[in-house]
Amino acid sequence: MKRLYLILLAFTLMALISLQGCTKRKVTSPAGLQSEQQQTTKESMMSEETQQQESISMQKEQISEQEMASIKTTEVEEPQVARLTEKEKEEIFKDIHFDFDKYDIRDEDKPTLKRIADWLIEHPDVKLIIEGHCDERGTNEYNLGLGDKRASTTKQYLVTLGVSMDRIQTVSYGEERPLCTEHTEECWQLNRRAHFVVIEGK
Repeated sequence: MKRLYLILLAFTLMALISLQGCTKRKVTSPAGLQSEQQQTTKESMMSEETQQQESISMQKEQISEQEMASIKTTEVEEPQVARLTEKEKEEIFKDIHFDFDKYDIRDEDKPTLKRIADWLIEHPDVKLIIEGHCDERGTNEYNLGLGDKRASTTKQYLVTLGVSMDRIQTVSYGEERPLCTEHTEECWQLNRRAHFVVIEGK
């Protein structure tokens, strides 16, 4: 009888030990496994998204730096202000002359206009006024109109040589500002002219 009691007691102890081991084990249900997988996937996606955002941010910074460098390298230097010397006035901006009652450009004056055009193209900050003049023969009204045609024809010729039209103004003085006041053909020839006034940039 005592022996039977000891056997029962031993089985009871074994049963208790077995139950305690079971309670310590962590049982993971299928739902729990799915939740863990979702959490892992979510963390992985968040990590990838963070990396992508950081990569985009770095690319933007690089593009910004490249744009700034491009702007610096493409900056156009302002043209230097022209300073017309007296020698240049004498050698380049010479008056051109016209035949009696004419306003077409003479062949001998074309090289002068070519030098003027080349100089103006090299000095884009400079503008020009072309004055049209006549000799004393004819009425004041007629000579003002003729002087205007002479100035306009001269302007158009410079434009064909590459000078921008908006850099040139014209004005006619007719017979009002003669260079020579003698009543001779030589004097009248000097007065039939286009005169150039340079407006330098500031």
